[in-house]
Amino acid sequence: MPVYEFYCNDCNTIYNFFSKTVNTTKIPVCPRCANKNLSRQVSMFSVAGKAKEDSDMDDLPIDESRMEEAMNMLARESDKLNEDDPAQAARLMRRLSDMTGLELGEGMTEALNRMEKGEDPDMIESEMGDMIESEDPFIISGKKGKAGRKKRVEPFKDDTFYDL
Repeated sequence: MPVYEFYCNDCNTIYNFFSKTVNTTKIPVCPRCANKNLSRQVSMFSVAGKAKEDSDMDDLPIDESRMEEAMNMLARESDKLNEDDPAQAARLMRRLSDMTGLELGEGMTEALNRMEKGEDPDMIESEMGDMIESEDPFIISGKKGKAGRKKRVEPFKDDTFYDL
């Protein structure tokens, strides 16, 4: 019997919803504030016995085949990476971003620009570490992040099981 996790942006809370059947389309309302725009979360799961892999991963904002191709490229190219050449590492990171369709955040983009110019990665990290840590390194589906924005507060996890 599946348990689905949904996030309420208004409450900053992740809720568990229990379903008697597999239901990948129903979106519940928030148990606390009645928000109707909860977002389905990718959560840990386990499988007992043998299971056939299902390619129905439409809930994820990332194209799984593009991600797999990018990871294979990263594995191949990382063996050839010269650790003493920060520009080479920056180009590999940009290539990974291009292949996956994930945009880089403003801080990460600036750091890569500086690495491509040959600046020392340790110096870049010491100067920009707080900015880079305060933003998501990747932006999904064209949503631009703001440089220097406050670090996102970790959502509360409600352990109660609600009916889907």
